[in-house]
Amino acid sequence: MDPTLLGIIGIIIMIAIFMTKMPVAYVMALIGFIGFSLLISFKGGLNLLSREIYSAFSSYDLTTIPLFILMGQFAFNGGISRRLYDTAYKFLGAIRGGLAMATVCSCTAFGAVCGSSPATAATMATVGMPEMKRYGYTNRLAAGSVSAGGGLGMIMPPSVVLIVYGILTEQSIGALFVSGIFPALLLTFLFITCIYVTCSVSPKQGPKGDKFTLKQKLISLKNLADTLLVFILVMGGLFKGLFTPTEAAGVGAFGVLAISVIKRQITWKGFVKSLYETIRTSCMVLFLVAGAVIFGKFLAVTRIPFNIANWVSGFDLPSYMIIGLIIIIYFLGGCFMDSLALIMLTIPIFFPIVQNLGYDPIWFGIIIVLVTEMGVITPPVGINVYVVYGVSQKVIKGGVPLESIFKGIIPFLCAVIVGIILLMIFPNIVLWLPNLMY
Repeated sequence: MDPTLLGIIGIIIMIAIFMTKMPVAYVMALIGFIGFSLLISFKGGLNLLSREIYSAFSSYDLTTIPLFILMGQFAFNGGISRRLYDTAYKFLGAIRGGLAMATVCSCTAFGAVCGSSPATAATMATVGMPEMKRYGYTNRLAAGSVSAGGGLGMIMPPSVVLIVYGILTEQSIGALFVSGIFPALLLTFLFITCIYVTCSVSPKQGPKGDKFTLKQKLISLKNLADTLLVFILVMGGLFKGLFTPTEAAGVGAFGVLAISVIKRQITWKGFVKSLYETIRTSCMVLFLVAGAVIFGKFLAVTRIPFNIANWVSGFDLPSYMIIGLIIIIYFLGGCFMDSLALIMLTIPIFFPIVQNLGYDPIWFGIIIVLVTEMGVITPPVGINVYVVYGVSQKVIKGGVPLESIFKGIIPFLCAVIVGIILLMIFPNIVLWLPNLMY
């Protein structure tokens, strides 16, 4: 059989199996193994399967991922997320939509010690949704703000997605982390603006909460100390070249644990739970990496990536239109695939095209993370939506219907699109800080 035709059949079968809700990592590994075996040999397929799974779990570079996940778990079980939310609530809770704004700000801050979008969404859903419901917020605004705000964990350093992108493209992970700070803050501002406009048009969606004195607000700022200390320690060490990304992740995880133990804010049960959740999440991510690599090897021997690259670069179009086409492909792909899996699959295809067009790889990484962030809140695969839906069943009586959550994220999708357009028009929003630091 023609390799290209076999590759197309493999992709169609893979997408069809995705619809059955089988784990993405296993599907990619299975299709990649079968396809590679048919094109090369069964022995070659077995060798590929064993080698790539072993490589994913033994890679020194990828140890950054479980360590940052561990840091986020210590932060959650040590109560850092609740304290961040309390501070944001005291400053913003008294205005219309203030609790939703506080949730978004807390997502940004928690993303600085977490790095995972679903973990951020789950954490802030647990903390914020009961409070918003208690003050009469609609399901749409409460669930929509948590789902969209959780996506900020993808871009606010340290970000697991940026780590994987940096490894795949051989870019500086430190520079990628720095480049994500301003875009994350820009998106936070756009989300807050979105909430303000929504509550101005429909005040019933986000009623006013309690008022706090200036003294209470200033006292609450001490809750930010833990997060700022860890963030400065991790990012400062990276900037100064004191740590490698892996060492920085280890220092960050130890720092959060030390703070939680010294303040007696983490129990033995919370410590064990942190380890368990870290192992579970890390295995999921690493299997995803292994599955994507196996499927990528299959695609490589079918020549499909090279044919697509030649097809896209062969268009007689301005470079910005080609970039726009790539972004549309990522957006559509994000509607059907996990963001990390999508990046693992497509970066080997599109990254050479972007380089040939002369675009900065750091800028492209941030743009793609923003586009795939839309994927975590769009149907049918919007992982954050399903995470918030699952958490809502536990923390709110009757839960929140999926339909309400998907309706609630529509304004935030528009805000992300505005953010992408601004970063394309003004790339220095991304590049100014890494150029300054590096």
